Amino acid sequence: MNQATRKKYRAVPEPDECKGCGRCVRACPKKLLKMGTKLNFIGVPYAVFEGDGCVGCGACFYACPEPGAITVYEIED
Repeated sequence: MNQATRKKYRAVPEPDECKGCGRCVRACPKKLLKMGTKLNFIGVPYAVFEGDGCVGCGACFYACPEPGAITVYEIED
């Protein structure tokens, strides 16, 4: 697969499901997740996706203890 046909992905954390543990941040091999500065409804900073180059591996999804807190989407052109 060459660069022109490589699929693109995006990890989307759900702010109000995030408990601020940071497991997804540590699990991301591309370092595209970080803990944000805004607080969610329970008063903790939540994970945010920043950057480009997500490979869709799902490491963040599987590292997260909260069901449904992170979804990995394939970006359609």
